[in-house]
Amino acid sequence: MKTSYRAILAFLFFTFVITSCSRKKDKFLSRNFHAVTTEFNALYNGGIALEQGRTELNKSYIDNYWEVLPIERMQIDEEIILPGQSKNEDFNRAEEKAVKAIQKHSMNIDGKEKNPQIDEAYLLLGKARYFDQRFIPSLEAFNYILYKYPASDKINQAKVWREKANIRLENDELAIKNLKRLLEQENLEGQELADATSILAQAYLNIKVVDTAITLLEIASNATKSNDERGRYCFIQGQLYNQLGYKDSANIAFDKVIELNRKTPRIYMISAHIEKVKNFDYENGNTMELWEFLTELEENRENRPFLDKIYHQIGQFHQQRGSDSLAVTYYNKSLRERSQDKQLKARNYQILGDMNFNASIYRLAGAYYDSTMLNLKLNSKPYRTIKRKRDNLDDVIYYEDIAQVNDSILKLVNFSEAEKLAYFESYVEKLKIQAEEAKEKAEALERKNTGLNTVNNNINSVIPSRGTGVPSQAALFYFYNPTTVSYGKNEFVKVWGDRVLEDNWRWSHKSSSGISSSRNSNTTIEDLASEEERFNPQFYISKIPSNEKEIDSIYKDRNYAYYQLGLIYKEKFKEYELAKDKFNNLLNSHPEERLVLPSKYNLYKIYELLGENSEAEIAKNEIINNYPDSRYTNILTNPDLASEKDESSPESIYETVYALYENQEYEKVISESDNYISVFDSEPIVPKFELLKASATGRLYGYESYSKAINYLSVTYANTEEGKQAQEIETKVLPRIAATEFVENDDLEKHYKVVFQFDNATKEDINMFDKTLKEEVLPNIKYYKLSSSVDVYNPNTTFVIVHGLHNEAVAKTFDQLLTKEDKQKIKKPFFAISSNNYKIIQIHKNLEAYLNISNN
Repeated sequence: MKTSYRAILAFLFFTFVITSCSRKKDKFLSRNFHAVTTEFNALYNGGIALEQGRTELNKSYIDNYWEVLPIERMQIDEEIILPGQSKNEDFNRAEEKAVKAIQKHSMNIDGKEKNPQIDEAYLLLGKARYFDQRFIPSLEAFNYILYKYPASDKINQAKVWREKANIRLENDELAIKNLKRLLEQENLEGQELADATSILAQAYLNIKVVDTAITLLEIASNATKSNDERGRYCFIQGQLYNQLGYKDSANIAFDKVIELNRKTPRIYMISAHIEKVKNFDYENGNTMELWEFLTELEENRENRPFLDKIYHQIGQFHQQRGSDSLAVTYYNKSLRERSQDKQLKARNYQILGDMNFNASIYRLAGAYYDSTMLNLKLNSKPYRTIKRKRDNLDDVIYYEDIAQVNDSILKLVNFSEAEKLAYFESYVEKLKIQAEEAKEKAEALERKNTGLNTVNNNINSVIPSRGTGVPSQAALFYFYNPTTVSYGKNEFVKVWGDRVLEDNWRWSHKSSSGISSSRNSNTTIEDLASEEERFNPQFYISKIPSNEKEIDSIYKDRNYAYYQLGLIYKEKFKEYELAKDKFNNLLNSHPEERLVLPSKYNLYKIYELLGENSEAEIAKNEIINNYPDSRYTNILTNPDLASEKDESSPESIYETVYALYENQEYEKVISESDNYISVFDSEPIVPKFELLKASATGRLYGYESYSKAINYLSVTYANTEEGKQAQEIETKVLPRIAATEFVENDDLEKHYKVVFQFDNATKEDINMFDKTLKEEVLPNIKYYKLSSSVDVYNPNTTFVIVHGLHNEAVAKTFDQLLTKEDKQKIKKPFFAISSNNYKIIQIHKNLEAYLNISNN
C-alpha cells in the first residue's frame, strides 16, 4: 500500500510541476524549466547536428591551391533548392531543433522574451540555414536577434554572422560598413575578434583591396583559438603577398604555417613548402640545398597523400635546371598518383604536351593536349586556348608526317645501290629479331593459357555453369584468350587503321584525329608484305620510287609541306624560329617557282618580328630587285598602302568573284576561280576559291558535279576550315538532298511557283520580261501579294519565277488572274510547280522528267 501511495504522490507532484511550467506565466519555475529544456535538449542536439554537417561540408570541400583560398571552406552549389528542401540532412535537423526550441519553449510575455536561451535558438537557426546555402532566410534569423534581443550576450556573434550572409549575397560594401562599425564600437577579443576580422578580410578580397585584407588576416591569425584557422589565415597571407610580388614577406607567412606542423592540417604545411619552393631564386640560391629539401619531402612517409604535388614541384625544379628527361619522369610520377586535383593533372599534361611540341613530337603532343582538355572545365578560357592549339596541331601533324616521310624516301632515292642494300639488310635483321621475340612471347603465353585452360576445364568438369548443369566454356571464349585478342587487334588495325569507337566507324572520312583517314593510315609496307617478302631486302628496294615523274611529285609534296608548316608556325603558333627554319629548308630544297616569292616575303616578316634587321633588309632588297612587278614589291616599296585595302590582294579579288556569284554569273565564277587558284597557288585563299567554285558548279550543273567538287575539296584541303566544311557537307548535306523523286502535291504544300522558261535568250530580254512582270503585271493582280525573281537553271536556260501563290489550281491557271491588257504583255507559256519540287529540279537538273510527269 505504501508503494502505491508513493507512486500516486510522485505522479501528482510531477503533474503539478508540469502544469505550473506554463509558457504564459513569468514564474521562476517556468523560466528555468524551459531554459534548461531548451539548452540541454533542443539546442544540444541541434548543435551536434550542426557540427556534424560542418564536418561533412569540410570533408567534401576541395581547396584549389592554384588560386587564393577563400577564408571559409564552403562549396557554393549553383543548384536551385526549392522551399522545404535541404542540401544536407544534418543542417535540416539542426534547423528543426532550433524551430522546436522556439515554438515550444519561447516565453514571450508582455513583449519580452523570458527564456534566455531563445536568442541562441535563433542563432542556431541562422547558422543552419547559412550552411544549407539559404542565405536570405539565414539573414532574417540574424536580423531578428539584433531586433528582438539587443541585450543578448550573443549579439556580436549575430552581427558577424549577418555580415557573412551579406557577403554570400554579394553585399560586400554593406558588410564592410557594418563590420568596421562593430570593430570601432565594441572591444572584441578572442574568437569574436578573429571571426569579425577574417570575414572583413574576405569582403576586402572580394572588392580587390588586397593590402587591407592582409592586415586583417594578421589580426585574425593572432586572435583565433583554432590552429586550423590560424594555419589557413597565414597561408592565405602568403598567397596574397605573392600576388603583390613580395616574395620575402610571403615566405615569412608560409614559415608560420610550417611552424604549426601537426597542429594544423598537413595539406597547409605541404602547400606552404611548395609555395616557398616556387619562390626560390634559381639564379642566386643554393640549388643543391633545395634538391636535398625536395628529396626529403618526397621520402617522408607522412607526405604520401601529397606526392602528386611534390612530384610536380620536383619536375618544375628539374625543368628550371634544364634536366628535361628528369622533369618528364617526375611529371609522369605526378600523373600516376591518384590525385583529386584536376588542375594539377591538366598542368602536368600541358607541360608534357609543350615539351613534346618543342621537340617536334607532334602526335604525342596532341595526345597530351587531349588529356589536358579532359581535366579542364568545358568551354573555360584555358580549355578554349588548349583546344585551339590542339586543332592547329592536326595540321602540323599532317604536314610534318609528309615532310618526314618524303625526306626519308628522297634520302633512299639518292642512295647508291650498295647503300640501299646495306640499309635494308640491317632493317631486315631488326625485323627478324623482333619477330623472334614476338614468337617467344606468344609461345610463353600459349603455354600459360594451356595450363590455365587445363585447370579451368578440371574445375568446370566438377562445377556446372549456373543453372544449366552443363560445364562452362568460358576458358574457350575468344576474348578470354589474350593471344587471340592481340592477334585480332593487329589484324583489325592492318585492315581498317586506327579507328575511334563511334557510330559509322567504317566510313572513309572517319579517323581518330578528325582528318581524312587517307591521311592517317597506320599500315606499313611490312604489314602488306608476305612472309617471304617481309625478310627480303630486295622487296623493300623495289618499293623505292625510280620514276622521274613520281620523284618530282614527292619533292613537290615535301616542299609544299615545308611551306605550310612555315605558315602554321608563323601565323598560328607564333613560333618564329621554327617557321624560319621551315622556310629556309624550303628555299634550300630547290622549290618550284610559285613557292619561292611568298617564302621569301614570309622570311622577311619573320626577321622583322625577331629583330634581325640586317637579315630583314637583305630579304627585302632581294624581293624588290628580283621581283619588281610583284604585289609583294608593291607592299614593300609603298608601306603606307599596306594598311589600306589593296585591290590586287587575294582577299579583294575573292570579294569581286563572290559578287559575281551573288549575281548568278556562275560560268564566270568558275573560270575566274580556276584562274586565281593558279595565280595564288599555295596561299591560304585557294581553298576559299575552291569552295566558291564548287558552289557555282553545283548551281550550274547540279548534284553530281557539286558532289565531285566537294569531295575533291574535302580530300585535297582537309586541313583547312573550307576542307572541314566540305567534309561536313559531304556527310550531312549531300545525303539529305540526294533524292531525285518528286513530291506529290498535297494539302500540306502551301507554296507554289509559276515558272517562265527562257532558252538561249539574251540577258537583256530576260531582264526586260522580269521588269514588265514586276512593275506592270503583278501589281494589278488582286487578293495576292506576288513577287518575281530571275534564277539561272543551266548554261543555256534561265527561269523567271513568280512567288506568292498558295494553291496548285491557282498556280496552274495563273493566266486567268491577268487582265486582257496584261495578257497581251505576258504571252510566254509557263508551268506551275511546288517549292519542294522546284528545289529538286534545281539540285538535280531534271526539268524534263518533271515536265513529262506534269503533262501526263
